[in-house]
Amino acid sequence: MINSNWHTEQFEAHRTHLRSVAYRMLGNWSEAEDAVQESWFRLNRSEMDEIENIGGWLTTVVSRVCLDMLRSRKMRREESLETTEIERVIHREAKGDPEYEVLLADSIGLALLVVLDNLSPYERVAFVLHDIFAVPYSEIAPIVGRSEAAARQMASRARRRIQGAKITSQTDLFMQKKLVDSFLAAARSGDLDALLKLLDPGVVLQSDRKNTPNEVHGTHDVAEQLMWGRAKAARPALINGEVGVVVSPGGKLLLVLSFSYADGKIVRVDVISDPARIKKLNLVMLNEKQA
Repeated sequence: MINSNWHTEQFEAHRTHLRSVAYRMLGNWSEAEDAVQESWFRLNRSEMDEIENIGGWLTTVVSRVCLDMLRSRKMRREESLETTEIERVIHREAKGDPEYEVLLADSIGLALLVVLDNLSPYERVAFVLHDIFAVPYSEIAPIVGRSEAAARQMASRARRRIQGAKITSQTDLFMQKKLVDSFLAAARSGDLDALLKLLDPGVVLQSDRKNTPNEVHGTHDVAEQLMWGRAKAARPALINGEVGVVVSPGGKLLLVLSFSYADGKIVRVDVISDPARIKKLNLVMLNEKQA
């Protein structure tokens, strides 16, 4: 019979690894903590004498928990935009936690998390386990409930999609974030001069909104289109991996402003209001003070 202290010691010895696995799979610190906690509960309910490799066993358990969470998340996001609020929020509860900061600075930055979010739950689990943690396909197969060959194909598809995606560098994201924060401050205060300084002289705005011009050119005309009354409901967000703006009064997603950048200026603005187009975007909310 194995005592509870040994239980705890073994689990704590693997906690950091489990957090790392869960965070990379889920892209959400709070959910990662929940997944790790669930693995602890399951360990306590298990017969330790029957577990040969506790590290591998815990990795398998936390991976299965994450897979269930990803599948549940996908089902929630398939609900109508009109009946759900924006859910994809980057949690900052762990700010200041050295382990969390290392994860953010590591190979999986915010932009890559957005790309991973476009994968199916099974592809994401297979890719993270094999390509980031070098788990063999023979061990991944039972986690995803597929054959070894199928698990290999899942990771391969995920790898191709990631390699083909545009992944913005953290430095570029920081610059974009500063521009968007300045844009929101100018729009909310009605400071036209401040807004003009953020726009490239050749800036173009395209919009699918009704009763508005489809295309506008030039800093003054574009700026006037952007000084709209819903700025207080606007927030910064990652939109397909680059920083833009979402407008969500009362939590209902109304508009998305997708920006293109060059030489520290905004060179293009796409105003998207069509729910069908919005549904195809990958959105991750950002805190306005988050760099």
